[in-house]
Amino acid sequence: MATDIEKAPEALQQLVAETDTGGRKPSGFTARLIFGLALAWALFQFWYASPLPFVLGLGILNDTEARAIHLAFSLALAFLAWPAFSSSPRRHVPLGDWMLAIAGAFAGAYLMLFYRELATRPGQPNIMDIVTASAGLLLLLEATRRAVGWPMAALATLFLTYCMAGPWMPEVLAHKGASLSRLLSHMWLTTEGVYGIALGVSASTIFIYVLFGALLDRAGGGNYMMQVSFAALGHLRGGPAKVAVVSSALNGMISGSSVSNVVSGGIFTIPMMKKAGYGGVKAGAIETMSSVNGQIMPPVMGAAAFLMVEYVGIPYSDVVRHAFLPASLSYLGLLYIVHLEALKLGIQPAVGG
Repeated sequence: MATDIEKAPEALQQLVAETDTGGRKPSGFTARLIFGLALAWALFQFWYASPLPFVLGLGILNDTEARAIHLAFSLALAFLAWPAFSSSPRRHVPLGDWMLAIAGAFAGAYLMLFYRELATRPGQPNIMDIVTASAGLLLLLEATRRAVGWPMAALATLFLTYCMAGPWMPEVLAHKGASLSRLLSHMWLTTEGVYGIALGVSASTIFIYVLFGALLDRAGGGNYMMQVSFAALGHLRGGPAKVAVVSSALNGMISGSSVSNVVSGGIFTIPMMKKAGYGGVKAGAIETMSSVNGQIMPPVMGAAAFLMVEYVGIPYSDVVRHAFLPASLSYLGLLYIVHLEALKLGIQPAVGG
């Protein structure tokens, strides 16, 4: 049975692929290798999150080792799955990207591979440490650019530059600054930089939640949310728009991707909104706003909830409880707006509603 995304036009399927799973569609050995790496990563995360290592007494990893393996998998898959540019080959992986994937995996796992050596000389990196840290940061920035886009990579570069440009900054922003070797050592060879809290939360919590959300969506969870919304609201005035709002809210509770939320719901609701009289621009705007708002819906909240727990130091249950009210008010506001728009356009309830 085809999923909602598989029913979408090819251009929309490509958009979801470029955003969520990379833009490449290789075949043969390369496709099997990428699938195998992704499967191995998922199995590793299941193993790390489960009590089995402690029950069996083998494969017990500390936080630093788990974060290093997590980063190694992510860097390798980033260069294999995401092409460098829109004009780059999509049916095969160029040799350069193979080399970047191998280098990224090595740099990501470096802290685990040479953990004992690094522990004997804290704060005293050698040439290999500096070279690996330099390559690792550059590869991480490039992987970020490919997967997320230029803005996030540029923002990270700006803050890295600020670390060294402190003496030349205005008075309120000035600081002593850090040398290049100290910056690289702190960012790549300790658990306070790249291997800090954010990566730890990703390795221990975010990956599992997003994976289960994706599995639920592929199993038909998104389609079920849509059917429930249609049954409850489809017969009302402006019903298709209200269905778009409510189904996006329900999908946002299980999905970590606003793009796939737009596509999986939009292929049904946008044509129906246009047929009801909303117009193409308004229909697209309603679906987009509803789907993007799904990123603030508990319990996943686009993975932000787990970062808030670590950084703020408050229980996850408190984050979810306090986020529910503003998220609900946001969607109630959207429902009110689409209802007013339906009144303004003279859209009538469905026959029998």
